[in-house]
Amino acid sequence: MTSPSDTASGIPGAASDPGSAAGGALGGLFGGPPAEPAAETPTEETAPEPFGLGTSPTRADALPKALGIYPYAADLWAEGLLWGAVLRSPHPHARIVSVDASGALALPGVHAVVTAADLPTDHEGRAAGAPHGPVIADRPVLAAETVRHQGEPIAAVAADHPDTARLAAAAIAVEYEVLEPVTDPEKSFHAAPLHPDGNLFRHLPLRFGDPEAVGEIVVEGLYQIGRQDPAPLGAEAGLAVPRPDGGVELHVASTDPHGDRDRAAACLGLEPDRVRLVVTGVPGATTDREDLSFLVTLALLALRTGRPVKMAFSREESFHAHTHRHPALLRYRHHADALGHLVKVEAQILLDGGAYADVSSEALAAAAAFSAGPYVVPHVFVDAWAVRTNNPPAGRMRGEGALHACFAYESQLDKLAAKLGVDPLEIRRRNAMATGDLMPTGQAVTCPAPVGALLDAVAAEPLPPLPVDEPDTEWLLPGGPGGAGDPAAVRRGIGYAVGMVHMLGAEGTDEVSTATVRISGEQATVICAAVDAGEGFDTLARQIVQEVLGVSDVWIAPVDTDQPAAGPTTRGRQTWVSGGAVERAAQMVRHQLLQPIAANFGMSPELLQIADGKITSYDGVLGMPVSEALEGKELWATAQCRPHPTEPLDDSGQGDAFVSIAFCAMRAVVDVDIELGAVRVVDVTVAQDVGRALNPRQIEARIEAGVTQGVGLALLEELHTEDGRLVNPSFTGYRLPTSLDTPEVRIAALLEERDVVASFGAKAVGAAPAVVAPAAVAAAVRAATGRPVTRLPVRPQDAVV
Repeated sequence: MTSPSDTASGIPGAASDPGSAAGGALGGLFGGPPAEPAAETPTEETAPEPFGLGTSPTRADALPKALGIYPYAADLWAEGLLWGAVLRSPHPHARIVSVDASGALALPGVHAVVTAADLPTDHEGRAAGAPHGPVIADRPVLAAETVRHQGEPIAAVAADHPDTARLAAAAIAVEYEVLEPVTDPEKSFHAAPLHPDGNLFRHLPLRFGDPEAVGEIVVEGLYQIGRQDPAPLGAEAGLAVPRPDGGVELHVASTDPHGDRDRAAACLGLEPDRVRLVVTGVPGATTDREDLSFLVTLALLALRTGRPVKMAFSREESFHAHTHRHPALLRYRHHADALGHLVKVEAQILLDGGAYADVSSEALAAAAAFSAGPYVVPHVFVDAWAVRTNNPPAGRMRGEGALHACFAYESQLDKLAAKLGVDPLEIRRRNAMATGDLMPTGQAVTCPAPVGALLDAVAAEPLPPLPVDEPDTEWLLPGGPGGAGDPAAVRRGIGYAVGMVHMLGAEGTDEVSTATVRISGEQATVICAAVDAGEGFDTLARQIVQEVLGVSDVWIAPVDTDQPAAGPTTRGRQTWVSGGAVERAAQMVRHQLLQPIAANFGMSPELLQIADGKITSYDGVLGMPVSEALEGKELWATAQCRPHPTEPLDDSGQGDAFVSIAFCAMRAVVDVDIELGAVRVVDVTVAQDVGRALNPRQIEARIEAGVTQGVGLALLEELHTEDGRLVNPSFTGYRLPTSLDTPEVRIAALLEERDVVASFGAKAVGAAPAVVAPAAVAAAVRAATGRPVTRLPVRPQDAVV
């Protein structure tokens, strides 16, 4: 089994290791660690690569990705390959009367058609489509009786050519009884149940303080957030290979391999050890990269035909298949005293979860818990709901729940500042949360919470020059160069926002990861099933081992489910949990290495240190190269990392639900053509609390990526629906930020106040900028136009004066 990348490299079957310089460059697929290329001798012109934590080494996968030889799932190939295609419902809501596959099976080259009838039955012996879900098992792999959203999979085919597979899928005749869809989340409460589980995914009341408390100043607002798509670089693709034991091997871009393996096995009616999942390169991810229906359907076709089957979605199909950000309505009322100190926050939050539960419960918990923001508020009263509709399913995206609340409470702070005649930055300073303060859930913020310092950092940065200050520089008008706007109609606005996100799982999620570190000679190997979805975990794991053991040659083994579980790649958990496991395993190997050396000198191993490739004693008597100490040795250790436990929120929204919190502040500068409503984001200045900067360059890249995604939601990105049907499922209709839409991103500060309970003291960095940027851009548009700006994305009509 090879990929085009293998053929290009000339080395079929070489190891595909996104974390290994050699494996990544060769682009191979399976096998052990490849031979390392000859190292360049450092010269005055070629500096040695940075070493260990706190440095910014070049990512091992950077060059192969730039050259286009990095292997992704869409590149995979196998002897005797068949192609899969899926038939999807054109209706948002319908009853399936019958499915006739005879037309598809009659086409030459078609090998199999599968429907819900080919999946395990429910406890009553009926075809139920093998329902599944990350929290609640309510979403069928293939619809059995009822279709609940447009694009829901009904059947799948396997054929000897991709065009034949698509034609065969279209030839399947499905008779529907079309039903009236429920697309308004507010009407879902009173509509007939769309699912046996009902229309309410979760109601979370949060009660904190005195309900009778009132403030001298009151501001109210109604806010709306549209449906944002994750828009990954690559659409869903994968390969399934049947095994001789009746099981199946899946090669997919999963970000939760063991979770996906277990859920897929359950849907197939197999034991987990009969399903092996091998992670290929992940072409962009928010968290759970693959829809489980895709995995199970792919595996089912391979099992049915006894041959390898590959599927690769088109972009339009990808829009229908994966989940999106929750659309939301948020009603807020803020009370404050005459000086602007917050007294009470009241809110109603409604999330549209779409047809299936997915992670709506988790998103709702974050929205409710962070509803008052990173501010001290003695009284908070919130009712939050997540409901089922016939709209496309919603799921994980960066900062789900927290982003929704951030836009609303920051908009309220701007309203409050305007009513009091106070500077928007000052109103935030007066209410800023600090370490030791209580969240509305009653949980104390025990981690560093430098909210005031973050605001000061962004405020201290100089503003970008006005066009009149640089008359010789071409001014890029809103709407692009040479736009139709009149420069006299352009107004500049400055907006501030600050937000918070939680790290790791919440409400009792058991976070644990296992890692093995093995060293033989001067090469170390890390075996950990943590998926690097682009955030750079493989580079970090290499840095950790380099730091602890003093070796430069570290190979990261490819990820599959034969390894112990490391959990999903989400909310920065791999840095904390898997990075912690790698560090502990490396420390155990370090002890094995140093103990006999220390014994020879009659001292404790703790009195020896490893630095700059040498082992030295505290008194300078001992000095030995690490390579000499490792000669002829093979050492290994396996370790786990499990952060402290959390608990579910109770019936009043109270409880220690979160492991730790990360904070971020931003200042956005925009130019707005108040006649056309065109907006250009000129500059975004960011200050973020990172705990400890383990790899500064990767942190800056993550912040820039988060800001870009946030700017997209603020101004451009919205997946429109009409009666539950997607209107713009393509990159022609769904607008993403281009290089002209992306602002200059300046890092004012990476505050390094270490979180003592986190591995290395480091905090997650990817989600917070995406959470805060939409609120900051909206605040800047508000400042430029004087318009209320209560909706994301901001439409041209919202910015016209």
